[in-house]
Amino acid sequence: MDQPEGFTAVGEERKVCRLQRSIYSLKQAFRSWNTHFDEVIRGYDFIKNDYVPCIYKKISGSSVAYLVLDVNDILLIGNDVKMLGDIKAWLSTQFSMKDMGEASYILWHQDLQG
Repeated sequence: MDQPEGFTAVGEERKVCRLQRSIYSLKQAFRSWNTHFDEVIRGYDFIKNDYVPCIYKKISGSSVAYLVLDVNDILLIGNDVKMLGDIKAWLSTQFSMKDMGEASYILWHQDLQG
């Protein structure tokens, strides 16, 4: 990565830029995003699925919510509309997001190994 033109200060030509966040196309960008998301979502009492690590579950009394993460898309499903609304409101304070409305269909593919 090159510094932008005019960025170099006189006498500090040998200094380099330090990235403050991952760049989308870098190999470690997805891992960095996933690690950050995992830390944030667990802080809201979601439990990560041991067998399918992109699925999280939150239980509050008789209410259950499932969050499915696919790269940078989230599918949120559950049995309590108020709880889902609260989760969406909380997520919007943590991440820049856009509500795409209800899912009309879900296509799920899981590779089974062994």
